[in-house]
Amino acid sequence: MSVILENILIVRVMKIPERISFRKLVCCRMIGCLFCLLGPIWSTAQVRIDMTDKSVDVDRWINTRFARGKVPPFSFDYGGVASDRVIRSWRYGVENVVSGDSSVVEKVYTYRSPDGLVVSCRVKGFKEFGAVEWLLRFKNTSAQNSATLSQVKTVDAEFRYTESGPFKLHYAEGNHISKSDYHPRTRVFQSGDSLTIKPVGGRSSEGNFPFFNIESPAEQGIMVGIGWTGTWFARLDNRNENSMLFEAGMENLETYLYPGEEIRTPSICLMFWQGADRMTGHNQFRRFVLAHHSRKIDGKFAEYPLCSGFNYRDPAPCTEYSCITADWAVALIHRYAQFGLIPDVFWLDAGWHTGASDYLNGKSWANTTGNWTVDTTRFPEGLKPVADAAHRVGAKFMVWFEPERVIKGTQWAVEHPEWMLELSSDPDTDYLLFDLGNPEACKWLCQYIGDMIEENGIDYYRQDCNIQPDRYWREYDEPGRSGIKEIRHVEGLYAFWDYLLERFPNMLIDNCASGGKRIDLETIGRSAPLWRSDYYHYDDPDGYQCHTYGLNFFLPVHGTGILQTDPYSFRSSLSSTLIYNWKITDPDESILDMQELIHEYRDIQPYYYGDYYPLTGIGDQTSDSVWLAYQLHLPEKDQGIIVAFCRQHCEQESLTVCCGGLDAAADYEVFNVDTGIRETYNGAALAKGFVLKTEQPRESVLLKYKRVEH
Repeated sequence: MSVILENILIVRVMKIPERISFRKLVCCRMIGCLFCLLGPIWSTAQVRIDMTDKSVDVDRWINTRFARGKVPPFSFDYGGVASDRVIRSWRYGVENVVSGDSSVVEKVYTYRSPDGLVVSCRVKGFKEFGAVEWLLRFKNTSAQNSATLSQVKTVDAEFRYTESGPFKLHYAEGNHISKSDYHPRTRVFQSGDSLTIKPVGGRSSEGNFPFFNIESPAEQGIMVGIGWTGTWFARLDNRNENSMLFEAGMENLETYLYPGEEIRTPSICLMFWQGADRMTGHNQFRRFVLAHHSRKIDGKFAEYPLCSGFNYRDPAPCTEYSCITADWAVALIHRYAQFGLIPDVFWLDAGWHTGASDYLNGKSWANTTGNWTVDTTRFPEGLKPVADAAHRVGAKFMVWFEPERVIKGTQWAVEHPEWMLELSSDPDTDYLLFDLGNPEACKWLCQYIGDMIEENGIDYYRQDCNIQPDRYWREYDEPGRSGIKEIRHVEGLYAFWDYLLERFPNMLIDNCASGGKRIDLETIGRSAPLWRSDYYHYDDPDGYQCHTYGLNFFLPVHGTGILQTDPYSFRSSLSSTLIYNWKITDPDESILDMQELIHEYRDIQPYYYGDYYPLTGIGDQTSDSVWLAYQLHLPEKDQGIIVAFCRQHCEQESLTVCCGGLDAAADYEVFNVDTGIRETYNGAALAKGFVLKTEQPRESVLLKYKRVEH
């Protein structure tokens, strides 16, 4: 009966042929109306997926969920009709994609409607990690405008488990430019509870974070990553005690497509895990990200660098690098080399462009973006002499750009007004949005920035985005085509970055958007957030501890800055990548301290790519009266580090932690980096409870441990 009704419903999404008889048309409409009344009775709603097998065979999972005659685990409305009612009757196809990796299976499934809408779903399965990911594309292959496409959900499925009980959502706060950025949270769901989460402002990790862990009561769970550098949404609905409905997609999409037009959706990753400890899922996901969603150079994982600036914000009242000159930058490079403080990368941040140094007239880098030429007064030969000096001492050279936010009256705004989006709803703002969704503008940008990078000897590219683009997208959507401007802009951003990475095969991209406000599944494969938050309280290292602690649950590659040289502050900024902004010309700073800290960082940096164990829970991490501690473990070497902080107003002289990832039967040598003391402990004892101590508040503990071979 349902298949017959699905075939009848095709009439509602097709263009009605002119020759159809009035009698037949009336009959079809009557049956269609009848179905509308009875639809809720027969509707299959979302796909139900029984998670009876603890271990997921991703090859079989894909073949089963996307099989012919099955409703796939995504959904949309087309012409007012839900896809689960009609898609099984659409023309179906499947194509195997040849992959160079035997552990990865990839297929493209297509569904063609009678009126020419083609839905293609590119699915990848990662056998080693139990992960499946896909994205949808919609193309109108007819000669007429398509019917309206809406309610697009890249994933729409109800996951059912064999055991009943509360579900837990483990997630992190998004970026607020605050101490609580990426703070770990857990939401316990009882039957009937639901939650919708989404970012704000059109930047993917502002306000909410597009990675989370759905833990079931059956010692199984799903790690989720959403890939969309715009406004995504995710909805969880705990319908009963053994199932969770999960939906995700792009929030603002209701459009028809022109003849030949194609759009894409957000991508989704589901990684299935099993175990009594939810950190099993988190660490499995961290390893998956390193293997399949991190930048590769010559087929190998590209480690992100230890960076340094050029006496950050020196001198006052200059901001960032608004007053730097080529001579000063080259002299500082020589100074770094003199004292053995050479980083992997010299990082030239905002302020090098034309107009940014006119501080006497109220100008700075922030209100001159759009003047994307090198300030020839300060850099008469461009940035190439600075790049050459960095290369001579064995370092790379990275430069900051912000091409999307253009200030009225600047070079780009005057020369290319046709590529600028201006808010009529807010005429007082000086911000214009560069229209990356315009193919001509995007192509021009690729060439322009690419040529600047090549001419100036730039190795790594840093992109900022200090503008909330969603208002511009909504204002410039055509009537009846909500979401198209956002889609085109996001597609343009990916095309731009992909162009740079293809043109410069050894390039790394630093992804900054007022700090880490554009972190998602799509961006982490092309870039990394080397400056994960614009939390400006540089005298508050506790905030940087919080950011590291929370982000490490999901992502192994991220970084931040450090201005101080005391061990407590320096260790507070430890991550897999780091930028030290020490003022090496300040006589009050110790070069010896700087050398020692760089040596310490080089020694422990590899551990930040290992498994992660938070040792102080997920309570309020922002208080200055608590301990914060975490562990990083390399399972292949059975060794790791423990980093801990006793904060300024903490009244506890010690902290007992339970270490993870250790062999209970093995012995481990624990080395205290500060005291030089080495002691041996049994793995079971370390897992049951290990005591950390400091002599006074506002001190750190750094321990290294390794398995003892008898």
